[in-house]
This record gives sequence, structure tokens and C-alpha cells, in this order.
Amino acid sequence: MPDTYDPAPNDLSSFWMPFTANRQFKENPRMLVGAKDMHYDTIEGHKILDGTAGLWCVNAGHARPKIVKAVQDQVAELDYAPAFQMGHPKAFELANRIASIAPEGMNHVFYTNSGSESVETALKTALAYHKVRGDAGRTRLIGRERGYHGVNFGGISVGGIVANRKMFGTLLSGVDHLPHTHLPEQNAFTKGQPDHGAHLADDLERIAQLHDPSTIAAVIIEPVAGSTGVLIPPKGYLERVREICDKYGFLLIFDEVITGFGRLGSPFAADFFGVKPDMMTTAKGLTSGVIPMGAVIVSDEIHDAFMHGPEHLIEFFHGYTYSGNPVAAAAGLGTLETYADEGLLTRAASLADYWQEKLHSLADHPHVIDIRNIGLIGAVELQPIEGAPTRRAFSAFLKAFERGYMIRTTGDIVALSPPLIISTEQIDELINCLGEVLREID
Repeated sequence: MPDTYDPAPNDLSSFWMPFTANRQFKENPRMLVGAKDMHYDTIEGHKILDGTAGLWCVNAGHARPKIVKAVQDQVAELDYAPAFQMGHPKAFELANRIASIAPEGMNHVFYTNSGSESVETALKTALAYHKVRGDAGRTRLIGRERGYHGVNFGGISVGGIVANRKMFGTLLSGVDHLPHTHLPEQNAFTKGQPDHGAHLADDLERIAQLHDPSTIAAVIIEPVAGSTGVLIPPKGYLERVREICDKYGFLLIFDEVITGFGRLGSPFAADFFGVKPDMMTTAKGLTSGVIPMGAVIVSDEIHDAFMHGPEHLIEFFHGYTYSGNPVAAAAGLGTLETYADEGLLTRAASLADYWQEKLHSLADHPHVIDIRNIGLIGAVELQPIEGAPTRRAFSAFLKAFERGYMIRTTGDIVALSPPLIISTEQIDELINCLGEVLREID
């Protein structure tokens, strides 16, 4: 490395960027070189208001003092410790803190490094759980259309976003999918949970009878489907899914990678909706995006099912080199302390009404065909350009960035999920900018 570091790279070709139009980006790159609280700094010296919490993850805001100090202190004290047959105190302390805010009876935490790994871990745990209980015939997994569960093979198998699946062969066998819950003809411009669609959960009964209930291990769904464009569960839908899972002995996995850690105004979506799953997958907000880390939170019943046999034998042959990494664990502790100090796990509840009304003020703007919101999440769906899907929303993304605001697009949907520290004045800024952009784009 040269003695002096220039933050502007002279060659962009080596980095094959994920989920990016690489050629378009490298012609006109958007480089971020700093961040603090609600804003990014660009390489040109401009401020960008973060309307997406990075990638749904920077819940506490950027460069928060307790998280920064926790990471700095930890890397100087203990940078790495193996998690296989070894431990370090902060991994146990963080697990206790997570369990203390999880739903009652979910007191055990298995560490991963991402939401994708959390999903793989939860799926494997479900299969292994049934096997250790003597019910090895339960091998089927049920996901949902338009579901996003990361990008590993298990996740894209139970996921239901076509573009994420179509290039990778037949994927896992023994997987089926519930229908998605998006009913724009009945629910467009709903504020909060839509009234129509609880009946879609009943398709789980059909799937159960199609495959024989005794072959199904688990159902995995996002309480709020995020990356597919913010699909809100209809009233009664999650309750019905839970009821059917209980009827047939299926495990219910909530993918809370996006909804976990305050996004809806409660620690987890399970709390918000009053529906307790058997496992929850988490990541993102666990460390506010500072260090990669994920965790699967499991019920006591699932954990305890493995704790049999000779005590010197490994109970579950699964894990990662970086499970419970010391620096990540320190970041997690600093993040949970920041949430607690500032009431961030519930702050979205106090902003939700203001956020909702401001977001729905865009209903009469050009190209808008639907608006959806819950907690501190929102989506503005745009009419696609005929023959050029995604182009309209991507144009909005580029124009917003030029104005100093970061939004996220998926298809022709603009998705918003700002850090939980956002002020009402900043909500005004963000939504007003989006309104101006919608008037400008074709």
C-alpha cells in the first residue's frame, strides 16, 4: 500500500459489485467516504440523508459513540477467539441481552454472520430438531412467493423472488410456497395492515394435504416482506399461519432480519403482531450494520431437544468460523446499549403516525399506484414504464441521490426505512424530496 491513501480509487474494474448494475455504476460511481448519525458523506463532499438505514440495517444511525468505542476497545483487547470448544465473555453476555428482549420462552441464540446464514441455520435447525425427536420424515420446507430469505441455496429455495432464483438450477427439493399477500385491487393505499387477505394463509392447509402434514418440517415467512417491496400482512394472516402450524406440528420461523430491533416500534415483529414463532432469524440491526453479525433466536423447546446423550459429544454439527466473533459481539453490545439509552426499540411507534401521514401525502403524485406503510417502513409503488420495467424507480433513485437523499428501489417500488433516530423535520425533507422527484421523472 502506498504511503498516502487517496480515497478515490483509480480503477473500479476488480470489484464485482453485488446486486448492482456494474457497468452503469462504474460509468458514474456514487462513492460514500464517511457517515455520521443520519447522513453519509460522498467523495465530492456532499451530505446524503440516509432514507434506507444503509441496507435496512443502520437502525441506530451512523458512527454512534458507544458502538464505535466498543469496537475500538475490543479489537485492541481480543480480536478473535474460536467459537468451537472455546468461548469469550462478550458472546455470552450478548446472547443474554438478546434473550432478555426476545419473546418469552425464546432464550437461546445461535450466532451467524449475516441474514443469509441465519436463514440457513434456522432451516437446518428445523430439520435436525425433528430428527432428534424421532420424526425424521419431516423434511419439507414451506416458504412464500415474493419472499426474500437471503442468497444462499436454502434461502433462495424457500424464497420466492424469481430474479434471485432463475439462474441457479433446481435448488433444494421438497420445498413449496404459500401465495404472497399483495392484493392491490383490494388493499391499495392502505394505512398499516390491510383488511383483506387473511384467507391466503389457508393455502397452508392445501399444501399440508398435498404433501401430507407429517412430511413438513417448517414454514418460514417474513412478518413484513421487505426486499420484495414492503408487503404488509393482512389482519389475522399471521395468526392463522401460527394456528395451522400448531395444528400440524410445523415449526414457524419468522425472518426478522429487517423487522428485528425496533423497525416496527417494538423489539421484534413478533411482539408487534402478538404472534410468537418457534425461531427468529436476525442480523442487520443486531450491530446496526457496523460489523457483520447475525443470530437465530430459538425457543427453549427446540434448544432443549438437542441437549441429550453423552455430555462430551457435540449436539449440533453446525457453525461458522466467525460465530460470535469478539469484535462483532462488542458491536452488538454497544448497539443494544444505544437502543436502550435512547429508547430506539420503541421509538418508531411514536413516529409511525407522522410517518404514515407524510408518506401518504404522495398519493396524488405522478406515477404513484400504491403506498404501503407500517412502523418506520414505507413503500411507494410506481406505474412501470411499458417495456422498461424498473427504469422509472431507478430514475427516481438517481435523482434523489443527486439532491442529497438516499432511497432504495426494488422493481418499480421505492422502499424507505430510515434510521430510528430520524426526526420529524428529516422525515419532511425525505418525503418532500421524493415528491419533487416524482414530479420530474418520466
